[in-house]
Amino acid sequence: MRDFHHPGRSTVHAANGMAASSHPLASLAAIDILRRGGNAVDASVAASAVLCVVEPASTGIGGDCFMLYAPHGGNDIIALNGSGRAPAALTAELLHAQGHREMPLSGPHSVTIPGAVDAWCRMLADHGTMAIDEILQAAIGYAEDGYVLGPRVAADHAGAAGRLIDDVAKRIFSPPGRPPQPGDMQHQPLLAQTMRTIAREGRDGFYRGQVAASLVEHLQSHGGTHTREDFAAHTSEYVTPIRAGYRGYEVVQVPPNGQGIIALIMLRLLEGYDLAGLDPTGAERTHLQAEATRLAYQARNTYVADQAMVDVPVDRLLSDAFIEQQRALIQPGQSGGTAWSGRGVHKDTVYLTVVDRDRNACSHINSIFGSFGSGLMCAKTGVLLQNRGGCFRLQPGHPNCVGPNKRPMHTIIPGMLMHDGRVAASYGVMGGQYQPVGHTHLVSNIVDYGMDVQAALDCPRAFAIDGELSLERGYSQAASQALAAMGHNISTPDKPHGGGQAIIIDWQRGALIGGSDPRKDGCALGY
Repeated sequence: MRDFHHPGRSTVHAANGMAASSHPLASLAAIDILRRGGNAVDASVAASAVLCVVEPASTGIGGDCFMLYAPHGGNDIIALNGSGRAPAALTAELLHAQGHREMPLSGPHSVTIPGAVDAWCRMLADHGTMAIDEILQAAIGYAEDGYVLGPRVAADHAGAAGRLIDDVAKRIFSPPGRPPQPGDMQHQPLLAQTMRTIAREGRDGFYRGQVAASLVEHLQSHGGTHTREDFAAHTSEYVTPIRAGYRGYEVVQVPPNGQGIIALIMLRLLEGYDLAGLDPTGAERTHLQAEATRLAYQARNTYVADQAMVDVPVDRLLSDAFIEQQRALIQPGQSGGTAWSGRGVHKDTVYLTVVDRDRNACSHINSIFGSFGSGLMCAKTGVLLQNRGGCFRLQPGHPNCVGPNKRPMHTIIPGMLMHDGRVAASYGVMGGQYQPVGHTHLVSNIVDYGMDVQAALDCPRAFAIDGELSLERGYSQAASQALAAMGHNISTPDKPHGGGQAIIIDWQRGALIGGSDPRKDGCALGY
């Protein structure tokens, strides 16, 4: 139990259903759906759609999503890969000929076909109980009638306004005069119209017809190779989850092209150490996590790619032999360096989780990658387009080299923690490249240190990336100095590392216990 003398949040407790997201309006939308008889899938899509309106720098219907769904909280977990593919005409040779030496992080060539809408519609059709038109009503209302900016969303807008390319986006998100402020009202009527089309026509309302034609026209006007056929052909894919044990628990992730395997590698590496005997914000634990990050991200940058196109050695990367070989490279008290991000470190994306009265659990993550994605917004549809293609490589022969109809290595990862064949926690930690570290940190906080879910999210975070060990301000000066003495190059991030949400299922007492990251504007709600 937390010390109530100290500032902070309590965990949220309820019996009939719970939602946790990075924005109060999204959490409320999910609870509204649950109270009307919808299940966890219905509620998670409703919440995600609201987030696509009220957190436009981080997510949108022009982005991707991944979901893990555990019917009745059991072990037969359903995983959906809702990530998009490169246009059929996009090749490394074309980009090299245009003078690119690495994948652009903005503009048309960074835009892969958005996968979120197809994933929503597929999950609702296969596992939901409500139709897409009913699910989207809250989001449409906020887009049409307006929504008020919270502190973190306003700060994200102000810091990323320079990424916006199209005038229509600048008018909405960065009006002249002053940066966006908490309490400002925004409206997205064009997006509301597009969402009404999806509500009426389902996934074809986005991937066929006038919406798709307008998106393609806009991308081509900026030099993109996208076609209406690329949009029409897009489909999500059910995949077999990957798993790894951790001290009597099991952690479940979506397989590559996502980077969830990196969280599993990190946890397997750290399982060889008695973390429970270390200070959770001390130098020794932080050093071990930094070294596990370095080694696991080397594997990510070498192997993780679209399994439909290349062989990703998942079994070998999770094998005892590989883990023991890598663990032997960790030196106590001596930094071996830091991971390379592959591209710039960003801190966007949204994550949400819902558990309903039948204990159906949904772990759901949605993103347009960088702040405001590619910076492109179609003036006829109000859709901001993701820049997920920036995760590709341009190195010929690399597994993650860009290619026609190929999915890039993907940063967004939903997670589930299992115990005795049932869901112990549905969780996720967003934050771009940071996410495997965030998953590892959260799981370890719960399993190794016995933290409640809110304390586990609150706990200060570190990220060893691109030559620096970036410590949030919650670390003590003594820990920072000790880490520097180990050879770590210490820095402080401008924004905290990621954000997270989690719901614990207490099977014995019949309770749901939720937590929401104070690094974001959101909350956990139950009923």
